Amino acid sequence: MQTNRILYAAAAIFMQVLLGVIYSWSVFRAPLAQLHGWNRSQTIAPYRYSILAFAASMIIAGFWQDRKGPRLVATVGGFLLGTGCLLAGLFGDTLNGLILAYGVVAGAGVGFAYVTPIAMCIKWFPDKRGMIIGLAVMGFGIGPLLFGPLLESLIGKDPTQLAQTIPRTFFILAAIFYIGVIGAAQFYRVPPAGWRPAGWTPPPSLKTVPELPPSQLIRTWQFYALWLVYFLGTSVGLTIIGEASPLLQEMAKKNPVMQAGVALGIMSIFNGVGRLVWGSISDRYGRKIAVYGMCAVSMLACLGFLRTAADFWTLLIGLCCGAFAYGGYLALMPSFTADYFGPKNVGANYGLLFSAWGLCGFLVPGYFASILDTARKANNMAGGYSEVFGTLSILAFLGLGINVFLRPPNSVSVP
Repeated sequence: MQTNRILYAAAAIFMQVLLGVIYSWSVFRAPLAQLHGWNRSQTIAPYRYSILAFAASMIIAGFWQDRKGPRLVATVGGFLLGTGCLLAGLFGDTLNGLILAYGVVAGAGVGFAYVTPIAMCIKWFPDKRGMIIGLAVMGFGIGPLLFGPLLESLIGKDPTQLAQTIPRTFFILAAIFYIGVIGAAQFYRVPPAGWRPAGWTPPPSLKTVPELPPSQLIRTWQFYALWLVYFLGTSVGLTIIGEASPLLQEMAKKNPVMQAGVALGIMSIFNGVGRLVWGSISDRYGRKIAVYGMCAVSMLACLGFLRTAADFWTLLIGLCCGAFAYGGYLALMPSFTADYFGPKNVGANYGLLFSAWGLCGFLVPGYFASILDTARKANNMAGGYSEVFGTLSILAFLGLGINVFLRPPNSVSVP
């Protein structure tokens, strides 16, 4: 049984790497703009809707997997993700078709599949909750390391071929997800009731954590405080991810240091490693201490690098810092959920909390993309970036302030 949980963790990480394709959407933006003449607000729309569908489907999937287990729900997720990409290849020549196929159907597939390894790993690793969730979702963060260069290669740089290469790329993605995600799901299991790792005794703090179902979760102020911390904290990372490829491509024209896809892969490493690092820090020093650190790094990224980035390396460092901080929220919030409200209903409870990420991803990147569109028309991109990243630093600071007041329900002492 001890060996088996390592196998389940490996299957979870593999699946999360594939699901991380959602972070590679920015690679499609320039080719779609070339092919169809779409502006920034239009090319980011499928990404925004995929995040919204991702978060909404996670609520349904969380309730379902708590009742039926992770294997069935993850299998459905893989089928929806593959089908969404297949439909994007068939009907993605219009913006509405791409939003419906990739944004809604594929985004829902990611949500169904994403929640299952998190809920499963929390139950298999109660002794290393922050670290294992960080490790599992690290795969999701480093997905662009695989998909960034792959998508750039499949799409190509010849504008006359984009009408063929973009649909073909979606068809290839569909095959990858049908085989990879559905295949990984068949390894998923949950431990029997009352199981715990050999030689591990739960600390008193975890023994006294209340097991709150969703109906009681939404009656606690802690849920709404965590929701706000999640929304504000991920606003920086989600905006950076949505704008990364266009930003890097623009800067590469001035300073041809490396290809945008390679730089996107480097950023994804920081995104992924941040999940493991911040999760491990939270296990050792506490969740709130980790959140303070993530907020501070986000503000440093915005104010110290991105707001006035004048060269490729300054831009890349800022993007990597923002991605590193952002990754921690995806690791800490499932752990916060289990710490504050118990592991029994973590699938459904985290699904509800995850709506903060989804709403943030739908509203915030689109809002800032419209600011950059306006700045481009006024030939003042420097002013646009200054406004965008200055505002994002304020949002990160507000999240830090709310974190000060966080404490578990009933004053239970947990990490």
